[in-house]
Amino acid sequence: MVVGEIKTLIFGAGGMLGTELCVVFPNAVKLAHNDLDIRDREKVIETIEMNEPDVVINAAAYTAVDDCEDNKELAYNVNGAAPGYIAEGCSRVGAELVHYSTDYIFDGSKKEYVEADPPNPINIYGSSKLMGDMNIINKMDDYRIIRTSWLYGANGKNFVDTMLMLSGKMDKVKVVNDQFGKPTYAFDLARKTKELVGLPAGTYHITNEGVCSWYEFASAIIKNAVPCTSHEFPRKAKRPKYSVLVNTKTSPMRHWRDALAEYLNK
Repeated sequence: MVVGEIKTLIFGAGGMLGTELCVVFPNAVKLAHNDLDIRDREKVIETIEMNEPDVVINAAAYTAVDDCEDNKELAYNVNGAAPGYIAEGCSRVGAELVHYSTDYIFDGSKKEYVEADPPNPINIYGSSKLMGDMNIINKMDDYRIIRTSWLYGANGKNFVDTMLMLSGKMDKVKVVNDQFGKPTYAFDLARKTKELVGLPAGTYHITNEGVCSWYEFASAIIKNAVPCTSHEFPRKAKRPKYSVLVNTKTSPMRHWRDALAEYLNK
């Protein structure tokens, strides 16, 4: 079947990634948070059964990492339980599910992670996302779980825009130089998602290529970034030191510097 003919349903269509997915899947049924609260199990299943999609893409999530520490119940309901409801609905109508997970399901004790590495989250956000992944795996077979990292894009709060804003207000912007990962452009991730539809079921690591620290990333965005340690810049949620996702299953995306340049030009 040609992807363009596939009937697609998108949850989280109003978010940063969801907005890009709506461009890639223009004929999809698009549901934002105002249209449907994915914590409502009956409504989620009813919506999937009513639309009878071939593919469901879940881009809805609670992604405020530090806020998750204070709002555990919300995090586990949105990131943990709700993907299970979506999986239930998909299994009832025989739909394929594409769902987005995170590098934060890992503890950062290794320099890099492949898809088969065992997870061990060190914060509530990571733990809630892992719960969602496991609920999907336990409730259906035809899933594509996409782990990604350091996501930024045009339609949501993100690191790039925060750096640009702070740079204009402060002489120096302190950024940690001891956490390493792969920045990923939502525009690129949405387009790559289209390739994954129809590929073998399982878990995929999809990021832009190239590894950097948050400080190196910031230095590519603004001129007045200065390095500091995580100890100097404490956050409510503990972050993994290394959360580099290695893609072993699909063709690589472009380097993060190329993607960033395009985003900044836009």
